Amino acid sequence: MIRSKAGSDSHPSIIRRPPPYGLLLTLLLLSWVGIACPFAGASGIVLKDMTRETGITFRHCDGSSGLYRIGESVASGLALLDYDNDGDVDIYFISGAYAEGVKNENVPRNTLYRNDGQWRFTDVTDQAGVGDLGFGLGVAVADYDNDGDQDIYINNWGPNVLYRNNGNGTFTDVTQVAGVANGSRMGAGANFLDMDKDGDLDLFVSSYSAYSLEKHIPSTVNGFPVYPGPGLYEHTFEALFRNNGDGTFTDVSQASGVAFARSPGMGSVCADYDRDGDTDIFVANDTRPNYLFQNDGAGHFEEVGLLAGIAYDLHGQTQGSMGMDLGDYDNDGWLDLYVTSYQNEWASLLHNQRDGFFADVTLASGAGVGTVPNVTWGIGFVDFDNDGLRDLFLACGHVQDKIEHFDDRSTYYQKNILYRNLGNGKFEDVSTLSGDGLQVQLASRGVGFDDLDNDGDVDVVILNPRREPTLLRNDSPAPGHWLQVTLRGTRSNRDGVGAQVRIITPDAAFMDEVHSGRSYQSDFGRRLYFGLGKRTKIDRIEVAWIGGTKETFTVDKVDRHVVLVEGQGSPRQPTTLK
Repeated sequence: MIRSKAGSDSHPSIIRRPPPYGLLLTLLLLSWVGIACPFAGASGIVLKDMTRETGITFRHCDGSSGLYRIGESVASGLALLDYDNDGDVDIYFISGAYAEGVKNENVPRNTLYRNDGQWRFTDVTDQAGVGDLGFGLGVAVADYDNDGDQDIYINNWGPNVLYRNNGNGTFTDVTQVAGVANGSRMGAGANFLDMDKDGDLDLFVSSYSAYSLEKHIPSTVNGFPVYPGPGLYEHTFEALFRNNGDGTFTDVSQASGVAFARSPGMGSVCADYDRDGDTDIFVANDTRPNYLFQNDGAGHFEEVGLLAGIAYDLHGQTQGSMGMDLGDYDNDGWLDLYVTSYQNEWASLLHNQRDGFFADVTLASGAGVGTVPNVTWGIGFVDFDNDGLRDLFLACGHVQDKIEHFDDRSTYYQKNILYRNLGNGKFEDVSTLSGDGLQVQLASRGVGFDDLDNDGDVDVVILNPRREPTLLRNDSPAPGHWLQVTLRGTRSNRDGVGAQVRIITPDAAFMDEVHSGRSYQSDFGRRLYFGLGKRTKIDRIEVAWIGGTKETFTVDKVDRHVVLVEGQGSPRQPTTLK
């Protein structure tokens, strides 16, 4: 093991502790099983690489110029949204930026692509006015002013940006008026949520580090320059802004309790994990205990990560946590948690025990096999084959671009991982069996999942630092039936953020919740996706809106997209799928 010494030949976040001996033995056993008993046949899931056919020319910039600034290694996320309300999912890529004084002929910026159908996209950044030149890390999307269209918040390294959607294909920068610039911190995840159930969306903003170039401490391993870890620099507090309902926000970080402690926040997600009718906040912290801020229903939060079992890993140690997502993988009606992590650490599946506690089921479920050599980032619970079981997709790629020079256990470019849900509490790694889209090997970060071609299954968009993105079309050969649901709040927030939806069939039930901001510094899934397998009949749809209203809706057909409007008790005419 390489010893760590800040500013000299290594750094604690570069080469972390080796796995405990018990974990090493488990890994060897699992590796032997994988060799002796290879999977037979295809996985039933096929993801095809469509990147070259899309017309997308965006190339991510992490601002790297040999300085090895910490923020370069953790950038960036992406957002999937329907910015022009035409029924197609568009893509907003976040980019980093060069340090002041560094000259480069290309000026990186965030880029918005309009979905034109048939897997073709057009760059509309200039027309829309969303080409922010800041160093972008995280992004959250939601209709914060309840006017019927999607707005965009960017969590930068430096002042953040809020773009209000004008409803005509253009956006206006309203950051200063809204009061949500949040200083000059190094950003991370961001989320819109209705913390106090008053019908408008508030804003949670995580931050990673108080690093600045003036405080930069060069770090090396065996003479090779490396990116520093968060432990060398001061951390900052989380921030929470209450929506005043008039286009402005008030900073309530201290009063609400989320300014709990200084910690290097990464990905974040907001959800009602305990089903008490309000929205709680999860934060993945890098090398520090993860946070769970439990909401008392009025927008006051208590940090309960340790009590809930999510602060530490199975061995009682902190991890280099990166991204988080919530999904009901076993269809018991409760949201479970997945947390991605650094090399030499398991990415973790945590089962919701329904009593406020999460149990680590990573080893028992097989949902972490193959993650130890990798650094894992973006994550999603996605039913790719519409069989009624949510699978797991992990974006992988190392922090250190020279890792091969001093550690033969890992690589900078890594293949992403796909676990298929077997329906018995277990997952199998089907990455090698699921199409050429899983053979792409880059250093991925943010990831998003949506039905880009409106054909009834979920596709994938991946942001890769210093490279082009990856777009994967779902070509699974025999997918099951499905239902897609969009919520329209009237008394609650218009996007239905925080609402939980349950699909009740004669022999099973499926649930999901509307989130804004999730995974690794990304945003996707305003439309909810439910695989139904062979089921063709839905008894009813139950919606629990934020604010306490509960409604039942009926649909007479599957394989369609329905819009459920609060207060109507029945869906509008379904959107025609292209």
